[in-house]
Parts: sequence; C-alpha cells; structure tokens
Amino acid sequence: MAKNNTRQNGSNSGKYAFRRFCALAVLAFIFWYFNNYSLKTTYTSLGSHKISQPVKLTILSDLHVHNGSISDKRIMQKVKDSDPDAVFVLGDMYSRGASDNEINMALELITGIAAEGYNTYFVPGDHDTSASYIKSLSAGGVHVMSYVSEYADIKGGKFKIMGIDNVYYTDTFNLNNVFTIDNDCFNILLAHIPNFTKFAQFGADLTLCADTHGGMIQLPFGLGTAYDTFSGMWFPEQRTDAEIYDKGMFVYDGGAMFITSGIGDSPYPVRIFNRPEIVSLEILPKEASGNEY
Repeated sequence: MAKNNTRQNGSNSGKYAFRRFCALAVLAFIFWYFNNYSLKTTYTSLGSHKISQPVKLTILSDLHVHNGSISDKRIMQKVKDSDPDAVFVLGDMYSRGASDNEINMALELITGIAAEGYNTYFVPGDHDTSASYIKSLSAGGVHVMSYVSEYADIKGGKFKIMGIDNVYYTDTFNLNNVFTIDNDCFNILLAHIPNFTKFAQFGADLTLCADTHGGMIQLPFGLGTAYDTFSGMWFPEQRTDAEIYDKGMFVYDGGAMFITSGIGDSPYPVRIFNRPEIVSLEILPKEASGNEY
C-alpha cells in the first residue's frame, strides 16, 4: 500500500510540475507577444513661442514590414485615433531584400495615410531606398524630404520642414551648408539616423529621428537601454561617461531631438519593456507647456 501511495504521489508531483511548466510557458509567450506586437501610442509634448495654438504631429518609423508584422490596418487606426495635423514617416518601413509584396505593403500604408487627407512627410532610412518606391510615394501625395525643405501653414502656424537621407555622417557634416534656420518659423528637421551633436549645432526647433529601435531591450523602472549599439556599452545609462540617445526627448540649446523606437521587430522580435509605438507629439504655445524650447 505504501508503494502505491509513493507511486501516486510521484505521478501527481510530475503532473503538477508539467502544469507549472505549461503555465510559465504561456505567461512567457504572452509577455513576449505583448512586448513585440501590441502597438501603443506614446504621447509627448513641447512648447514654443513660435505658435499660437496647439499642433499635433504623428510620427512612425521602422516598420520593417513582413507577413507577420503589425498590420497596416492597425497602424492606420492608431494614426486616425491620434488625430494629427501632420504625419512624419522616418524610414525603414521595409527591410533591405524585401519582396515586392512587402514593399507594396509599406507603400500602401504611407500613401494610404496621405489619401486620408493628412499632410504626410517622409524621409528614407538605410533600408527603404528603392527609386521606384520613392517615386510611387511622391505620386501618392507624400512629401519626400530627401535634402529638400518646404514651408507649411499648419493651423495658422508657419513651419519650415527639412529632411535628410544620410546613412552615415562624416566629421565635416554640416547642415548649415544645405539649409538655413528661419527664425520666423517653427523649424522641423527629419532624419532617420540620429546625430545629436550635429543636429544640436544646426539648432532646429525640433529634430525627429528613428533607427535605434529604442535599443530593443529596455530595463524596467526607466533605467534605459540594456545595450547601446553605437557605443558598444552594456547598461550605458548607469555610467557617467556615456552619452546615450536611444529613445525619447533630448534637449539642446534652442530645441530638442526626439527619437522614436518605431514599430517593427527587426532583426529579431526581442523587444522587452519597449513596445512598438507610434508617437503623438503635441507642440503647444509656450505658456501652455512646461517643456519650452
């Protein structure tokens, strides 16, 4: 009888262990899926004396579209929900080597946003550079900002929008050789790849960047990225000698650079505490905001 009880207890113990394993596996899958495929809207703001009423910008980037990525429909709904006055797409919406179908998915999303009546501005990344793709974006009503600038009237405010398509920066890189800041406008610079030092020297009121994917893995409790690819540092924000530009708002004299962590899961779906995002950035009259530039 004792032997039978021992066998039964061992069998029950094995069943409980298997159930615990299954439960942990399910929880791990939910945590992974939530971190990599649940699209959120990140809200942020800044203030400026150059505008008289609030202006809402929606920012998206780095979709790296593939058949399993977050759908155009979900992204479009987030854009509509953010109710923007202008939309900025900061590149790498498909990956190098993408199929024609994947390129078309990225193209249809961006031109679809423009077709909804939103003023849509685009700069390419280091992946989505196909000449036919760029041409189709322009034909679809998208403002392609590859070393060009445009003036725009948005809700009565005067904006100068500039864009660059750099994949790398030399030591002599100087935006003042190409563009001029118009002090009578709110100046926005679009660039896929961040370069805080050079952009701060240029001094646009707002610079919008992408590319970093937010470092993919962020530490909890706002402790920053786990690994910075630019410096090769682990846990860089714990060091006093590190200048890390992974995601979020970074202030310079006269303005700020904002980096979005983007939407996609390239090169692997390993986002942790760094969910895919579109960004709703509101520019407020100076007296309405604590963040003033």
